[in-house]
Amino acid sequence: MDTFFVSHGSPTLSIDDGIPARQFLKSWRRDVLPDVAPTAILAISGHWETSVPTVSAVRGANDTIYDFYGFPKPMYQLKYPAPGAPGLAKNVKELLEKAGFGKVKEDKSRGLDHGAWVPLMLMYPEADIPVCQLSIQTERDGTYHYNMGKALAPLRDQGVLIIGSGNATHNLRHIGRNGGPIAKWALDFDTWLKESLLEGRYEDVNRYEDKSPCAKMAHPWPDHFYPLHVALGAAGDKAKAELIHHSWTNCTLSYASYRFTTAEC
Repeated sequence: MDTFFVSHGSPTLSIDDGIPARQFLKSWRRDVLPDVAPTAILAISGHWETSVPTVSAVRGANDTIYDFYGFPKPMYQLKYPAPGAPGLAKNVKELLEKAGFGKVKEDKSRGLDHGAWVPLMLMYPEADIPVCQLSIQTERDGTYHYNMGKALAPLRDQGVLIIGSGNATHNLRHIGRNGGPIAKWALDFDTWLKESLLEGRYEDVNRYEDKSPCAKMAHPWPDHFYPLHVALGAAGDKAKAELIHHSWTNCTLSYASYRFTTAEC
């Protein structure tokens, strides 16, 4: 099973057909994974930050978390009641603890935040694949999250789809109007990231704050970038990166999304 990073952008992705990334995600089973049915999905979202690694271990259906404010009312009526995946959560916990990540917590009540359910409702609208989430630790660095992904690599052999959900660029203080010119710093970082990934310079991606002069503008806070590191690490050191979607909104939000194909494939 390949691993993936998807840029989920604005929560309005859930209802706005004018966002190009929405059509990309809706075509997922046709164009990206046409013949693959995951046994379960592990989502690493930029919207769940904890001090130590924590996995959701919900029994029954996941609740839909509306962790956004001031958006159109229909968005608060959407539901994504995918089954929880307590067995997968246990595996995640064991793999991370074995790899030296300390005591991993289980959260048996937390549902899916919009970083998980918004893209998944477009990718797998039937909501019939078990899903659990893994938190990120924003006080750590890219290498830490890359190594977290490496520890989770065995899950791929079990048919688990590992998806990092964040954004290739994410600075909400500098978003502009749709249709406006792309900010130079956003374009420069997005281009640097694409070239680094496609050329296999993964250590540069892990140390992005030192390697890209636009890093602090593109990601003033690392929450929406660390899910990429987890997905990349889970594919292995010799994984091949592929850009599978690219679009922009609001002058600064890149929806670049990547597939990481494992070396043995």
